[in-house]
Amino acid sequence: MNSTTDRARIARQRTPLNRSQIVGFWGAWAGWTLDGMDSFIYALVLTPALTELLPRSGYAATPGNVGLAGSILFALFLVGWGLSFIWGPLADRFGRTKVLAGTIFTFAIFTGLAATSHNVWELGIYRFIAGVGIGGEWALAGTYVAESWPEDRRKMGAGYLQTGYYAGFFLAAALNYTVGVHFGWRAMFLTGAVPVVIAILVLLRVKESEKWQKAEAGSAPKKPLREILGPAYRRRTWVACALLTIAIIGLWAGAVYEPSAVIQLATRAGMAKGDAIKTASLATGLLSIATILGCLALPPLAERIGRKKTLAIYFTGMAVSIAGAFGWAFYLPNGLAPFIAWLFVLGFFGGNFALFSLWLPEQFETRVRATAFAFCTSFGRFVGAGVNFLLGAAVLQMHTLGVPVALTAIAFVIGLFIIPFAPETKGEVLPQ
Repeated sequence: MNSTTDRARIARQRTPLNRSQIVGFWGAWAGWTLDGMDSFIYALVLTPALTELLPRSGYAATPGNVGLAGSILFALFLVGWGLSFIWGPLADRFGRTKVLAGTIFTFAIFTGLAATSHNVWELGIYRFIAGVGIGGEWALAGTYVAESWPEDRRKMGAGYLQTGYYAGFFLAAALNYTVGVHFGWRAMFLTGAVPVVIAILVLLRVKESEKWQKAEAGSAPKKPLREILGPAYRRRTWVACALLTIAIIGLWAGAVYEPSAVIQLATRAGMAKGDAIKTASLATGLLSIATILGCLALPPLAERIGRKKTLAIYFTGMAVSIAGAFGWAFYLPNGLAPFIAWLFVLGFFGGNFALFSLWLPEQFETRVRATAFAFCTSFGRFVGAGVNFLLGAAVLQMHTLGVPVALTAIAFVIGLFIIPFAPETKGEVLPQ
């Protein structure tokens, strides 16, 4: 056989995954999927839940009160999401699988408990604690897959893992169409308790990553947070925080206001309210499909041209598509079709999150990796939450959502100037 052909065949071969690696990935992916499902469940059941609970709490269920209470509960959820950095040091100290199972168990139990709420205060507490669990799942799932998969497969593993969150959107929509319609909002929250099974599976069937075990046998830092903010890691920590913050701002701007924008455009086109809502659901599905495609396309591109150039391409795509959708198509006389077309582009480049699942683990040693991942993602959520509320105020003040959301494209332009300060890790193995 031709020697060139032999070499090409060998190059295409991948290190086979053992049973623990396969089960561990699907456990992490399922947790990430159910994480996305849980986040979207709240958006789907917000109005019926508050309509029932506000009168029980001493408030009239007016549209204004529902909107205000919804904003407060969302703020509590985001604060809990941001506080999820506490899981990072725990994972560096006690192991990835145990703490990953703990995050899944936390958000599952307290999502299920939300079904028992008697008033808005109880619902707020349950959503806050569920947010703490949900926020930790991404960092720990990404860390586990990066450390447990073979070096020649972990990059695609990051892309596969990221698709789970958007698959969760579909799952939530399907449950709402079946369970929610027939059994109400409490039944929807109860479905969020299902991930407890995944947590038990992770604990019983998945082995701890060898990299963490070796690091634990060595000199694990007593204060990993102090170390990632110290001289050795300070620059890459803050650069990663800035880039993740920009990505989160874009995600929330597009995801939060996309359904409202589609409904407005569909109504303007003469559709009935019910048809407009259905159109918004279809547009959300298209956005999710495009994002999954973007997640899968990213790892091979990052391997070919590097992490920094890949993120620059995705950030440029986000800036152009946000401006095109919300700044241009939204204001066209017949803008529904152009807007939805831009949504597909926006969704594809929204797959930039897959890069962080691939890139962040490459920037930090095993003994501080989970802490760094959790800290950077939590920092971005806190800042992103603040920007999201400023955006809401701007929409209220300007009486339009197009221009304020379009202005978030500026964040991605700023990101293009920050990317050069990040380390390029193409071709490097995961640091021990």
